[in-house]
Amino acid sequence: MEWGLVLLLMLGLLCVLMALGLPVAFAFFGVNIVGAFIFLGGEAGLSQLARGAFASLANFTLVPIPLFLLMGEVLFQTGVAFRAVDAVDRLIARVPGRLSIVSVLGGTVFSSLSGSTIANTAVLGSLLLPEMLKRGYHPSLAMGPIMATGGIAMLIPPSALAVLLGSLAGISISKLLIAGIIPGLMMSVLFLGYVIGRAALNPSLAPSYDVAALAPWERWRPFIVYVLPLFGIFVVVVGSILAGWATPTESAALGCVASVIAAAAYRSLTWQSLLKACRETAKISVMILFIIVASVTFSQILAFSGATNGLLAVIEGIGVSEFTILVMMLGILLFLGAFMDQVSMIMITLPFFIPLAETVGINSLWLGVLMLIVMEVSFTTPPFGLLLYVMKGVAPPEITLRQIYVAAAPFILLAMIVLALLVAVPDLATWLPERIR
Repeated sequence: MEWGLVLLLMLGLLCVLMALGLPVAFAFFGVNIVGAFIFLGGEAGLSQLARGAFASLANFTLVPIPLFLLMGEVLFQTGVAFRAVDAVDRLIARVPGRLSIVSVLGGTVFSSLSGSTIANTAVLGSLLLPEMLKRGYHPSLAMGPIMATGGIAMLIPPSALAVLLGSLAGISISKLLIAGIIPGLMMSVLFLGYVIGRAALNPSLAPSYDVAALAPWERWRPFIVYVLPLFGIFVVVVGSILAGWATPTESAALGCVASVIAAAAYRSLTWQSLLKACRETAKISVMILFIIVASVTFSQILAFSGATNGLLAVIEGIGVSEFTILVMMLGILLFLGAFMDQVSMIMITLPFFIPLAETVGINSLWLGVLMLIVMEVSFTTPPFGLLLYVMKGVAPPEITLRQIYVAAAPFILLAMIVLALLVAVPDLATWLPERIR
């Protein structure tokens, strides 16, 4: 069968199954079964499918995914994360858009601990949004920073999605984790600047209010007690990787131990909260592992059938530049991000993008960071961005989806500015990982 027909059959069947409402992992499994039977030799192909599924999971590099998720869940289920956000709130005095600034700073702190964009948005939304609306904040300046900062968890380690992308794309997981730090902090600074500037130009968007006068120690004590020790967890995880003392798996294990110790030290750790954290981690981990099995097999079938090589040959024949190919890749991801979840985007594009990047000489680490940023943007891209619906779930009933879309728009533009800067200056993504020993 011609490679074009193979591609049409595999992707067409995938789109049909997803349009029918089948979960992503099972849609890919259905396509894989058909592809294995046709292109890998009938029953022998199905046997190979089972062997490949086992081999794709027998991979030690996947261990950080559940460990990073558990680290965040422990802090979330025990309530330690809420105390950290409240400590940041106390520290900030009367400035324009005070609570929006708290959401950006608190979200950045929690991003460095949770590894989950959904948890980040849910925590900030449930904790800060009711108070912001009660104080008369405009919905766009209340919800926008929360959603935007929630997505930063995809970039700042520990990021479960970065581990997933690195393991599937063959990119060094430790370097990909470290590479997200500078872009994540750049976004945080841009978000802060936008919030302060907009609130200063139009104070009615974020009305000021009297803050209880506190002595310096009363303001700083919660920060010292509840934030600095948690920042120590981030230092343990990232510092051990940067120093070359631990692999991502070992650093993730250290982070889990540190989060449990922190929760116990704050007397927030109970058997009930620990079991709930383990259950939530298991649910998400099993889903991710199912997706990994489906993705690896899908890539193998496309490669074996000649579809991947056929498409690469066509692109090479056109003779387009490296920059043009990179822009095309990012454009495809941005388009898919408006309609698909991030894992589906990875599964569909990686079988083509990674071989293509190797062919034209695109740095795979740089490409990985750019993909993470695009997926961060897609989390808040209408009409199906996941964080838009997380925000809808925690927002009051009178808040409409249109208001949520409007709130997300300026922060999508700011994230695109960071993406453009990284395309223009690759060292912003690659400089820090190159310092790893």
